[in-house]
Amino acid sequence: MTFPGLILAVVAVTASNPTTSNAQATRPGFPVTNVQASQQSHDEGCGVKTLRGTYVFAATGFNIVAGVALPKAIVEVIEFNGDGTLSVPAATLSANGMIVRSVDGVGTYTVADDCSGTILFAGPVFDIFVAPDAEQIWMIQTNPNTVFQGTATRTSRGRDRR
Repeated sequence: MTFPGLILAVVAVTASNPTTSNAQATRPGFPVTNVQASQQSHDEGCGVKTLRGTYVFAATGFNIVAGVALPKAIVEVIEFNGDGTLSVPAATLSANGMIVRSVDGVGTYTVADDCSGTILFAGPVFDIFVAPDAEQIWMIQTNPNTVFQGTATRTSRGRDRR
């Protein structure tokens, strides 16, 4: 699964960041953190076990309804189980100014060797790109009539630190 336009955008944003040098990059377009010394070997690639722990996802964008862009934003907690399943214990969504709070959502995810993958919730579907150290996940919704993207940042590594 490749997304040339998205990859170019990520590379362009990283290239314009003066704090990221070519010597820091292990994968084009992904900045390196100080945690990389302890990261899993990227030579082994990614997989569902790459995502384990609690992340906070924040995203903004629009739903397109009858040709009109209606704003939406979300902040939610996602718990990845390291086995292709996830849960959402809490979320707050603003859809065209209407606030919806929800709890106890579930979903599934895949992660390929190249650290790209998908997340499927009950309805929304996202393409994802996982940082080599798994500290961040870039997500874009792929359902029709949506323009919605954001970042999930790890806040905890979960119970099993393997």
